[in-house]
Amino acid sequence: MKRTKVIAVSALLALVMGVNVYAKGNKDQLRMATGGNTGTYYAFGSAVSQILTEKTKIPITIQSTGASKANIQLIAAGEVELAIVQNDVMDYAYRGVDLFNGEKITDFSSMAALYAEVCQVVANPASGISSIADLKGKNVSVGDAGSGTEFNARQILEVYGISFNDINKQNLSFGASADALRDNKIDAFFCVAGAPTTAVVDLAIGRDIVVLEIDDAHAAALSKAYPFYTQFPIPAGSYRGLSGEVKTVAVKATFIVSNKLSEDTVYQLTKTLIESKEAITTAHAKGAELSPTYAVEGISVPFHVGAAKYFREIGALK
Repeated sequence: MKRTKVIAVSALLALVMGVNVYAKGNKDQLRMATGGNTGTYYAFGSAVSQILTEKTKIPITIQSTGASKANIQLIAAGEVELAIVQNDVMDYAYRGVDLFNGEKITDFSSMAALYAEVCQVVANPASGISSIADLKGKNVSVGDAGSGTEFNARQILEVYGISFNDINKQNLSFGASADALRDNKIDAFFCVAGAPTTAVVDLAIGRDIVVLEIDDAHAAALSKAYPFYTQFPIPAGSYRGLSGEVKTVAVKATFIVSNKLSEDTVYQLTKTLIESKEAITTAHAKGAELSPTYAVEGISVPFHVGAAKYFREIGALK
């Protein structure tokens, strides 16, 4: 019995010591929350985690999750230390508004903006859909329940005079949405991710799709109501059958970190992330959008002291 107690006490001490070591920035394992395994968060996070692990010697494991809102909640719960989220969603969380109405979360800090998250509305042309206005009365997936995509979908539909009550709303992941459209179970779906997105690429290989435009007037109305949106063109050829550029809008995919991480740990992660652009781009095309300037612009949540230290060193932050 005494030996059992000693082991239990030793395990508890090890756990406590582990938390202390981790807080001091030693090379404990870190956990990164991403998104669904057919989305860009997961693919990009997988590529970055391998490179950061190799170069910093800090082991990083990734988790497939429900994306932005879930990732912020996971950090608050202490279940992960890093996460990729939309810059609009983290703003809601930090202020306790909109998607996080009454649930203010400030357990995290910004590390770096990564790439444009493109609002893509993919439809089945056989459903008679050629514009977002045509979604009224249709079967439409708006992303996982509580995800940033669901909120973007509501906002985009809003500027076209459509509410969730005007569609047969379904909450499916990107992969499940693509499967449902392929099987004619839905007419269209919203996908907010780097373009091209794996789920849409795979869908377009086997069937015709149309990517709906958000024209200048509606994009301007959206940006006026929600300033974190910017216009963004999906290049021709991004998907099979996409013969011309498609105008839409975008938000920013952003790395956030737990406030429990030490200055040294986050400094190392930030420095390695920005200075490994070439290696990251080789592993995932979205790495090409990494830059010190892009990393700090349009970010409303304060930077972690370790990230701020690096960005000030290189002149990206004052």
